[in-house]
Amino acid sequence: MRTIFIALLLGAATPALAAPADDLKTVIDDHWAWYLKENPIQATLVGVRDYDRELGDFSLAAQDRRAAEAAAFIKRLDAIPDSGLHAAQRTNKAILRRSLAEAVEANGFGARMMLFSSTNSFHQFLPELGNFMPLRTKADYESYLARLGKIPALMDEAITISRQAVEGGFTQPCVTLEGFEPTITAEIKADPAQSRFYAPFAGRRPDAIAEADWQAMQARAREIVTAGINPAYTRFATFFREDYMPGCRKDIAATSLPQGKEYYAFQVRQMTTTDLTPEEIHQIGLDEVKRIRGEMEALARKAGYPSREAFIQVLRTDPKYYAKTPEELMEYVSRQAKIIDGKMPGIVGTPARLPYGVREIPAANAETQTTAYYFPGSTESGLAGFYYVNTSKLDQRPLWEVPVLTIHEAVPGHHQQLALQQELDLPEFRKHAAFFTAFIEGWGLYSERLGIEMELYDTPEKEMGRLSYDMWRACRLVVDTGMHAKGWTRDQAVAFMKDNSALTDANIDAEINRYIGWPGQALAYKIGQLKILELRQKAEKELGAKFDLRRFHDAVLGQGSVPLDVLERQISDWIAAEKAKA
Repeated sequence: MRTIFIALLLGAATPALAAPADDLKTVIDDHWAWYLKENPIQATLVGVRDYDRELGDFSLAAQDRRAAEAAAFIKRLDAIPDSGLHAAQRTNKAILRRSLAEAVEANGFGARMMLFSSTNSFHQFLPELGNFMPLRTKADYESYLARLGKIPALMDEAITISRQAVEGGFTQPCVTLEGFEPTITAEIKADPAQSRFYAPFAGRRPDAIAEADWQAMQARAREIVTAGINPAYTRFATFFREDYMPGCRKDIAATSLPQGKEYYAFQVRQMTTTDLTPEEIHQIGLDEVKRIRGEMEALARKAGYPSREAFIQVLRTDPKYYAKTPEELMEYVSRQAKIIDGKMPGIVGTPARLPYGVREIPAANAETQTTAYYFPGSTESGLAGFYYVNTSKLDQRPLWEVPVLTIHEAVPGHHQQLALQQELDLPEFRKHAAFFTAFIEGWGLYSERLGIEMELYDTPEKEMGRLSYDMWRACRLVVDTGMHAKGWTRDQAVAFMKDNSALTDANIDAEINRYIGWPGQALAYKIGQLKILELRQKAEKELGAKFDLRRFHDAVLGQGSVPLDVLERQISDWIAAEKAKA
């Protein structure tokens, strides 16, 4: 999965500021060079081509080495006095230190060996690799082939780590793994030309590559798929079936893992960027569920239904609300996306320059995936962002939720925020590697509410779709903490979601599996949204007639992804500046 910086005008640096500022710049530059080397696929995405032939090392030994090196960076940062830095430099230092400290802490949990879940796995990303590399020259395709050649070793390393995970009790719960093995075996193609790994060679030959060279590379690709990748995926499928599944976990709670209570507390803190306890978050969720349920009841009565439940039953079952073919759904989504694009100038002052496209979630992954997701592009590499839509189980993908879904995943949600972040006048690590889930997903959920001002929810069905999505995220606060900290069963969580949201059964099933397999992540959405709404209300109250919605959104997005306490300071400073300007 998954912003304009309003720069402060700084005076000339004094001699007292020079040394700490220079020291900080050196650490930031050193860290970025280190980060790119350790994350070669990310390096390619941001236009650094030094590591185009590498996949990276995620062995446990490499993870330990990186944690030690991150700790060394922290030590260097701590030696730089804040008193010698400007406000923006102190923010850069604090964000880098926080990211490094969380990486070190995360490495201390055995959960680092849990390499896959029902909705997120390395083996599902690898076949998409060609979509996230610039493939224009012979050298580009040679690099892609080099990466394909390294996939068998990566798969074997994943088996080694996962075998240790089984021995240590760090496995996914059994209940979430139904249908998982086909996501592995679907990538094994007897005809290598039908493999998704071969897809970059199945299209038109680039003009820059001679015909003989192109045919030779095609032959190499087929050989790598047949002799390397297919056997590697077969080994992984066999391991999963014969070793992993017999050792899967019967208890769904993250707190049932070794160090589970501490691990879940870390996940909650990291994902929300707050010190809220699971109990506090659970209560916030219950309060939000009650509020949204009241709005849904009022909407149902206004639409002519005797109850909320009666309206939702029609929305879930009437065939007119569902596409008959994947193409029909994609056409509807694409049209909605263009309608929203035309309304963006009234919402943000600075739209992202990078375009985005719409794609279907690959069929091999769709059955266990959620409704949609976004994958960022890169200006440097000439790659658009993409909004991926699930076209499986069409009777579970209602058209009335498409407007709110598109707002969240494309614009003004994830694409606007993440693409714009790349354009900021910020250190490279903050543009490309600082991702705080509470901010990113909080903005996505906040954006859904902007559909009211964009006049997108022009029918009761679409408005119920928005409320259902808001309810969905409120329910997450309740069911995630319920399952991982309060002893809830999976059936309790499913029943709570079904009773309160308008989501279809397939969506609820996939979502609950996601919360079980990715503890704490689902808490970020509502917590982040509530903070942004709180800050907007504060700005509207203090600025009155001087409040400008587009300028407020530019200010929220103005320093990229940040922890929520940093965002609060950022908006307080913006309000003060707006007052002074007025």
